[in-house]
Amino acid sequence: MTTSNSCTTLSYYQQSISGHLEIMQKSRPIALILTESDIAPELRNRLQQVIAIRKYASAVLFLPENNSYSTYVDLGRQHVIWNVVATPEFSLEPLNWCYLIVGCLTYRGYFSKAEAERYSQELKDGGYDVYIAGVTAYSTLGWFADPVINTMLQYDSTFLARVIFHELAHQLIYFADDTEFNEAFADMVAEYGVRRWLQDNNLIKESTEFEQTLARENEFNQLVFKYKAELETLYQSNQDKDELRRQKQVVFEKMYRDYEQLQISWHGPDDYKSWFSSGVNNAKLALILTYKNLVPGFNDILIRYDYDLRQFYRMVARLADCDKTARRQFLASDLLDHDC
Repeated sequence: MTTSNSCTTLSYYQQSISGHLEIMQKSRPIALILTESDIAPELRNRLQQVIAIRKYASAVLFLPENNSYSTYVDLGRQHVIWNVVATPEFSLEPLNWCYLIVGCLTYRGYFSKAEAERYSQELKDGGYDVYIAGVTAYSTLGWFADPVINTMLQYDSTFLARVIFHELAHQLIYFADDTEFNEAFADMVAEYGVRRWLQDNNLIKESTEFEQTLARENEFNQLVFKYKAELETLYQSNQDKDELRRQKQVVFEKMYRDYEQLQISWHGPDDYKSWFSSGVNNAKLALILTYKNLVPGFNDILIRYDYDLRQFYRMVARLADCDKTARRQFLASDLLDHDC
């Protein structure tokens, strides 16, 4: 489903341009910052990590070699953008918003949390399930030199590498109007890239922790896939809306109980506590599915190419000639090449 409103389009683009200009105008070269004597030791260390990660991305992972992540900006907030995701009350299919250049996306980003909340309320008033997701990175898909933002440095170096690899993967391959494909591709490249980066740098402790994190992510994703199927069956049934609403909540309650058992098996980590604590709805599931639904297919293709990234990238790039259905059919196949 695609949505647009000419009354809000102008103001939306105005806030987008204003937010972009703020980031670009405040960005400073990392090389210059590192020469300053009053730089905080922790920031110096993190920016030096950025330089090493950025070099690795191009030299080993064959991701674009350009000026992205050569500058830094501190916006003084925890998130750079807040993405609004929305679905109909009885569907897991997210709304699409269409923009200049990038095409249609399954989210609408705001540089102001208040603006995101205001738009979110409009959608809720219209009967949609809505979720606001704070975002740590900002990408122009290579149109400009994307900066490192303070929001990217909140977590450890593994997270930082994953974000940089993900965003550079978008610069390498991006198909307009296919958010699910784009995000899954970038997510898979980032996951594989971090694995190699940790191994090549002999970061044994961090590598073990990353594998444990991925294992928990995979178990959580399987939980989402399980309840996706259950909800889709429910939404296709011929029941009245009141009964659908009741059963929908029953499904979400079952999902949370399953997660509680899953979390117990992790013996400590509670990675998704906050995700559940603010309530579960279709929009939350839709966002997870957007990023994760096609990842297994990309993983299988990389394995088929014996982890040859350049061949893998060339093959994925050729899928630009295919429609969405053909792309997904290829990802689900065991072929080495495709014929759209």
